[in-house]
Amino acid sequence: MLYDFELDKARKSLPRYFRILEGKELPNFIKAKKLKIDFREEMELQELWKIHREAMVRLKKRKEGDGKKNLLELKAVIAEKMMERCELCEFKCGINRKEEMGYCRVKDSKIASYFIHLGEEPELVPSFTVFFSGCNFRCVFCQNWDISQRSVGIFIFPQKMARIIEEAFLNGARNVNFVGGEPTPNLPYILKVLTYLETPIPVIWNSNMYMSLEALELLNGIVDIYLGDFKWSSNSLGRKYSTAPQYWDVITRNFKIVTAHQGAELLIRHLVIPNNLENTRRVLRWIRENLGTQVRVNVMFQYQPYYRASHYPEINRKLNYSEMREVEKMVKKLGFSYALVG
Repeated sequence: MLYDFELDKARKSLPRYFRILEGKELPNFIKAKKLKIDFREEMELQELWKIHREAMVRLKKRKEGDGKKNLLELKAVIAEKMMERCELCEFKCGINRKEEMGYCRVKDSKIASYFIHLGEEPELVPSFTVFFSGCNFRCVFCQNWDISQRSVGIFIFPQKMARIIEEAFLNGARNVNFVGGEPTPNLPYILKVLTYLETPIPVIWNSNMYMSLEALELLNGIVDIYLGDFKWSSNSLGRKYSTAPQYWDVITRNFKIVTAHQGAELLIRHLVIPNNLENTRRVLRWIRENLGTQVRVNVMFQYQPYYRASHYPEINRKLNYSEMREVEKMVKKLGFSYALVG
């Protein structure tokens, strides 16, 4: 009964996602494929961006048009060219990732694992999760540090990865869930995979949300659900625990932007950190005041002091019962209609 109750809340908060699952609407990436355009891969990046902006206007107006190529292919080409001086995330390291690793420890996209995941939010499972290695954050308590802080795994040709996703869909996967590590450095690879994918499977962007404005433009019209991680309520906390400059400024900007993305819906995760309940309060207040109480929020109690958390005594423990109870009261008081807590 509890599972059905949570699914009912999710259905109200993520109606378009459920229409895709029911075959009543197409995923965004397939709609982008249907928008036909013309361009040449050898064009300068500035020219390609101009064509992209014009095509996005047509996408919004649902004008499929004519041409030998499509909008998704254009996005993939732009992303590939951006790797030559990478500015996919807000670190904007400027490294030519066709020749060497970026700050994120990603050169060629490496997949650490992929499988049908049963441990995500109830509306997502069974979810076909693709775990990339590398990350632009350095979270001191990262539970996936063995892949996020290393270049591990294997490169799988995009055509083959598309076939693997299609097989997962046939075996009952509700969505393809790009995660890590962090998917943002792997955006060129992901877009290329989607160009080969024909199955109407929703795309989940499971991210720390530290993307650049340019990356956000490429994601617009592709992602069906932004599964966004919202950790910190200040720039100083973001820098201290995740080594992420201007964390608050970037994350709040990006959450506002994606709410206006073509056909996209939002599911926000917030991990409660011990001795940091005021951090949770400020994050949830910002969500309520800027995104509303109807947004699907998962307030999580799963914190464990992994990786280098022992270097920070104030967070070197699990949550205690009183902290969990206080957060439960907090979420209820703030009035979130469709929140998951626990």
